[in-house]
Amino acid sequence: MTSPVEMDIKKESRNYLDHISLDCVVFGFHSNQLKVLVLHMKKTGEWVLPGGFVYEDESIEVAANRVLKVRTGLDQIFLRQFNVFSDPQRSNRNPTVADLLMSGQDHPEASWFNQRFISVGFYALVEYSQVQPQPDELSDICEWVNLDKIGKLMMDHNAILNKALETLRLQLTFQPIGYNLLPEKFTMSELRKLYETIFGKELDRRNFQRKMLAYDILSRLDEVRQGVAHKSPGLYKFNLESYQKALDEGLNGKW
Repeated sequence: MTSPVEMDIKKESRNYLDHISLDCVVFGFHSNQLKVLVLHMKKTGEWVLPGGFVYEDESIEVAANRVLKVRTGLDQIFLRQFNVFSDPQRSNRNPTVADLLMSGQDHPEASWFNQRFISVGFYALVEYSQVQPQPDELSDICEWVNLDKIGKLMMDHNAILNKALETLRLQLTFQPIGYNLLPEKFTMSELRKLYETIFGKELDRRNFQRKMLAYDILSRLDEVRQGVAHKSPGLYKFNLESYQKALDEGLNGKW
């Protein structure tokens, strides 16, 4: 059975904008590990980031949300555009989309896929447990991989991933993060571990807690984490009104 994604690619490429594509870095957090959603291509065995093309009658933001809904099953994803990738040789480093799709067939639209594409990069933050990874007809696996286990990706996707991580780390210096990556209720140590994983370094426990509470984006709950061997830690949740204000205006203080 042909998937909606393959139908889009094979039958409707004439309705896409020429020379424009998008690539998405989807971050999740699970078991104290930052994870990235990747796909394994059937024809070449290579790993790629989720991506797609832009219809003539939609914005690139709408296209990115459409692509990620297919891959994750989620609506209303936290999504940010972070860079444009325009190396003239970026599509020539590996087998092209046409090679993967047509598999040597004389397809009338192969030349369209073989043209140069400038890609707009987006990164998404999602709650790991809510994602239902979906491969398509071009891939046989769509799964989470630990950030430190990511190997060689197709084309310039490693550079795209690295730039997304760099941008995410920069966001941490002036905007809050965590609402889209953590469950609704979490401990301060779980939040700290998320920041440590993204920054790639340890943070002082007391200083971290002091800073986070000073930002006034957390609400302390009258609940504790059950089922732990030591003293049960208190639980927090984000104050969404304050969190959104901090996203719009920036945090009151820097790391």
